[in-house]
Amino acid sequence: MALPKIRPYTYTVTDHPNKVNWSLDPSRAALLVHDMQHHFVDVFDREDDSAQINVAIRHIAGMLRHARENNVPVYFTAQPPRQDPADRQLLTDFWGPGLAEDSAAQIIAEVAPEDGDTVLDKWRYSAFAKSTFEQELKDAGRDQLVICGVYAHIGCLTTATDAFMRDIQPFLVADSLADFTADEHTMACDYAAQRCARVVDSDYIDRAFAMDEARRAA
Repeated sequence: MALPKIRPYTYTVTDHPNKVNWSLDPSRAALLVHDMQHHFVDVFDREDDSAQINVAIRHIAGMLRHARENNVPVYFTAQPPRQDPADRQLLTDFWGPGLAEDSAAQIIAEVAPEDGDTVLDKWRYSAFAKSTFEQELKDAGRDQLVICGVYAHIGCLTTATDAFMRDIQPFLVADSLADFTADEHTMACDYAAQRCARVVDSDYIDRAFAMDEARRAA
């Protein structure tokens, strides 16, 4: 039931079979950094600098910088430690009791929240489950969601699917995700591209944010 130890892998961004060609509009978008807590990240072998988890962290840090510079709301998901079994329910059957210590629940320093960011308690695979997330996006006038973090084929994919079902356009950032294996990473991106999201890379996100900054400066 425990999380597996994750061996390093590299992920090559390919042309995922997107069925939609949505354009990211920073005035409509929010950025979600999904589950980048020590509990989930520390199971990766990070010794190889080229391992996908390290690549993803660098890309996420860059997207955070661009989002904050361009007034794009930033959200994080984080599972609470020491969850009551009544709250955790079926997650326990698959993954055990969850996060035991406050240190395990902390978001890693490389992509840590800053003042003005929002940290959402995470209760299920989807960031929307048992959460105020949908209402917060509506209140902010945001109907596009940029998703990065871990794990691609579990919470990131489920959140993208859930966003789609709530008429929020998901943008899944392929090179800013990490997963148990390269195959599961690719599966998540291909499924999303065909069913619920536009799959892009971090360069696309950064260019969209930079273009908005240039328009505002003109």
